[in-house]
Amino acid sequence: MTISNSFQFPKNFLWGGATAANQLEGAYKEGGKGLSTPDVLPGGKVRLKVLNDPGFDFKLNHEKYTYPNHDAIDFYHRYKEDIALFAEMGFKAYRMSIAWTRIFPTGEELTPNEEGLAFYDRVFDELLKHGIEPVVTISHYEMPLHLVKEYGGWRSRKLVTFFERYADALFNRYKNKVKYWMTFNEINSSLHMPILGLGFAIQEEEDHYQPTFQSYHHQFVASAMAVKKCHEIIPDAQIGCMIVYLPTYSVDCNPENVMYALQEERLFNYYCGDVQVRGEYPAFIKRYFQEHNIKLDIQEGDLELLKENPVDYIGLSYYMSRTEKKDKSPEEVGQGNILGGIKNAFLKTSDWGWEIDPLGLRISLNQLYDRYHKPLFVVENGLGAYDKVEENGSINDDYRIDYLREHIKAMGEAIKDGVNLMGYTSWGCIDLVSASTGEMSKRYGLIYVDKHDDGRGTLERKKKKSFYWYKNVIATNGDQL
Repeated sequence: MTISNSFQFPKNFLWGGATAANQLEGAYKEGGKGLSTPDVLPGGKVRLKVLNDPGFDFKLNHEKYTYPNHDAIDFYHRYKEDIALFAEMGFKAYRMSIAWTRIFPTGEELTPNEEGLAFYDRVFDELLKHGIEPVVTISHYEMPLHLVKEYGGWRSRKLVTFFERYADALFNRYKNKVKYWMTFNEINSSLHMPILGLGFAIQEEEDHYQPTFQSYHHQFVASAMAVKKCHEIIPDAQIGCMIVYLPTYSVDCNPENVMYALQEERLFNYYCGDVQVRGEYPAFIKRYFQEHNIKLDIQEGDLELLKENPVDYIGLSYYMSRTEKKDKSPEEVGQGNILGGIKNAFLKTSDWGWEIDPLGLRISLNQLYDRYHKPLFVVENGLGAYDKVEENGSINDDYRIDYLREHIKAMGEAIKDGVNLMGYTSWGCIDLVSASTGEMSKRYGLIYVDKHDDGRGTLERKKKKSFYWYKNVIATNGDQL
């Protein structure tokens, strides 16, 4: 069933899909690639435990764990087939990432790896052949494992230099092929899971705050340097930041809970955005640093660099909202979503317990645009669910269609509200390995891949019912949902 809408998407709206290199490429040792942080993250629900384990040693243990990222869905060898399917859906844009270790295997090399550069040349050429704009994240929950073991990840200021060299190599190589860039994926998520974004585990004996916020400063500086270089090398390009956004609701109208929700929202949703978009540390963070005894090592010229090189647009992922109250009982803690909060009685949940809140996306877009007045780009949004292949080979994922439809409606309403929205790339447009749980069974795709949690599968691609639905959405520019 299709439904016509009263709202209208811009004519140049960037419809498409999104993935990440470490979740779909596979071929983790091919083409001169070095080991990265995701290469040592185990598969299955044990991954969530590892992501919060202060003792995690970043070592492979094949006797104890499986590593689905190593093979993933083999996009490395099947990219032409997959891009042809994206083109069949009518994609205008494909948000993807580059594996840092394909370009600089250890992160310390002075010269980039030609095999890695050539691979992405082929991918970009294939996309452009089909009229699909690449939207490239420079670092998506990965970094060279060597930099973790040698320097402690983003704890070290030296990583700014390594990242700058990496970004410089990308901009110079792909300046005629890529016009949309982002620096760090979901940069603010490291407040909860620094292993993914910052490359270290908080040790039991150390304070959580100091290393996290110092590492953030290093990333902010590296991001600003990348913005500066991008503007110099590719003047007609746009480069953005990327945050995971969770509008935060107070559980009730008790002012104590409202204030608590506000404080949580500012820290998680706006801290990183303020630095990268406004180019300065927000006023509210000064008190937070004082109360948590955080003292940043800010070098001469850092603040000027941040101020002079704000991002051009804001990329965001939206999956859920968050509900908070000041004094949570032990039973309520962790009852909400993956990034905290308590249960919202008004919302349904996915197969993995993530609360489904389409109106929250409209709220998010309005909040972000009101605060920053910069173009927004929804670069991740989707539903992880169990999919069943019927006897006739069909996958009837009406639940995914319902989810996407309601969120696209919310975007349309936000545009009517006055929000400048550039595009929408649904997450996991093809099934891939889940970042949070390391599972294949948590499927987001509009394209099914025959690969399972135990490693079995032919890797055959199948079009789900949502494939045809989304194709029509794009063909009608969101008019028919």
